[in-house]
Amino acid sequence: MKKIGLVVKPDKKTTVRADEFEKWLQSKDINVVRKESSFPGRMHSGKRKTCAPSDLYCIFVLGGDGTFLNAVRWIGDQNIPILGAKFGEVGFLAEVSEESLFSTAETVLNNKFITEPRMRLQVKVIRDKKELVRETVLNDVVINKRTLARLAHVETYINDRYLTTYRADGLIISTPTGSTAYSLSAGGPIIHPAVPAIIMTPICPFTLANRPLILPDSALIKIRLTKESSDIMLTFDGQTGLEISERDTIIIRKGRYFVNMITMPDQNYFDVLKTKLRWSGDRM
Repeated sequence: MKKIGLVVKPDKKTTVRADEFEKWLQSKDINVVRKESSFPGRMHSGKRKTCAPSDLYCIFVLGGDGTFLNAVRWIGDQNIPILGAKFGEVGFLAEVSEESLFSTAETVLNNKFITEPRMRLQVKVIRDKKELVRETVLNDVVINKRTLARLAHVETYINDRYLTTYRADGLIISTPTGSTAYSLSAGGPIIHPAVPAIIMTPICPFTLANRPLILPDSALIKIRLTKESSDIMLTFDGQTGLEISERDTIIIRKGRYFVNMITMPDQNYFDVLKTKLRWSGDRM
């Protein structure tokens, strides 16, 4: 008997559709492990996360990008394929629309799909020489200020060599997958998911010469705040946050484990990109 994970956005419309989908799966003698997506914006608790069962055949995500990122956190470091069906607003992570959910699921259950590995970042926060937090992110890790009054001063090192001190509203470190998320809104470049790179994008930098920077995925990024910085948050994929100060060192590098995103043979990354960004007048 196959066992399928189902992660659902907590709203009425999506829940009704998820109920129908769950009954449909069960009618095919499939065991369903269902999880409601938690709301983003929670403070990081430091507790060990609960992971998805290791024997899941795959995970279906019903919701937007936030729900998808929540499901990726549930997977953890496990090799479980994942597919998103869009029930939210504009998003780049969902592979299929709500209307094609059942037909796509039939294809997946018949093992007629491929997976595309997506790079993640490993993030460690060191405080007083002890590891306070270790997280992996699919999209990005963001350093930003919580108040409007003062700029963040972010000392940045690449492979233990000093690069610069960003004076800005914040700094985004993203994967190629995350290049179409917050980084894009802050003026960062779009990077194809197959390109082995890490993107650093300052948010509203005080010095206009501070531009987005593309690094090789072998780079080790080390970040510290100066004493001039206060009331600064570190967020992981926009899901959880942690207040940081000059006592902390943030270390970011390519993660050891990929996310295996299910793709359909007829889907093309550039077609999706063109549609989402409304290039050539295409409508969403």
